[in-house]
Amino acid sequence: MAIRTLRNLFQATLLLAALLATSLVFAILTMHFAIHGAEVHVPSLRGMTLDEARSQTAGLDLNLIVDHDYYSTDVAAGRIVSQSPAPGTVVRREWQVRVSQSLGPQRVQVPSVIGMQQRIALMALRNSGLQSGNTDSLPDSAVAEGTVLAQDPPPHAQGIEQPSVHLLVAVPDTSEPNAFLMPDLHGKPIASVRAALTQVGLRLAPPRMLDAPVQSIAPVAASGAPVPPRPLVLPGSIVGQSPAPGTRIAVGDTVQLTVAR
Repeated sequence: MAIRTLRNLFQATLLLAALLATSLVFAILTMHFAIHGAEVHVPSLRGMTLDEARSQTAGLDLNLIVDHDYYSTDVAAGRIVSQSPAPGTVVRREWQVRVSQSLGPQRVQVPSVIGMQQRIALMALRNSGLQSGNTDSLPDSAVAEGTVLAQDPPPHAQGIEQPSVHLLVAVPDTSEPNAFLMPDLHGKPIASVRAALTQVGLRLAPPRMLDAPVQSIAPVAASGAPVPPRPLVLPGSIVGQSPAPGTRIAVGDTVQLTVAR
């Protein structure tokens, strides 16, 4: 009797272990399919219209976000010129896919707004079909408050990438005489900055030149041919400065700039 009881107990234990093992396998499989079933490969959207791209991403439960507009000579206006994440990247559903739209070749001329009041300069840019970009300020008591001291891209520039113009405008000098705070010059063209800093009485050391970084992955044209990678910063733009932004400086101080080439 005792032997039979032990045998039944042993069989029950084996059955319970088998059920637990089966449950564990099913749990692992369910988790696997739940995780991988929620993953999708990002499609290639370059060259598509926004409607086509929205249809593609919606079918994969991805969210399409239009980030920027760029001029392009090889992608027609209204079509996608770049995307992030890159095609083939594995992401979870509901992920954001950010794209940039082509404006076609540059057809507008960048007007000169240097010397204008900021409000009038912004109207001139809009009338030219351009957008206002970032606006930075520089203390300058020699001109009226709000006067545009420099712009990027410079007047009449050709081959620009984006339809936006960044401005440097004058503000009252409220600091101690002959002293002010160093502005943030990163990304601005060396030619415009040199003129603006010299105008307020600062000295410029010979600029240090630094090779501009480029895209790590070269884009591919619709024809399949590789497109030369674009620099992440424009040649001639400032990538480093000393003194740092926000540092108090005085007339006659020397500024050291690092410039992309």
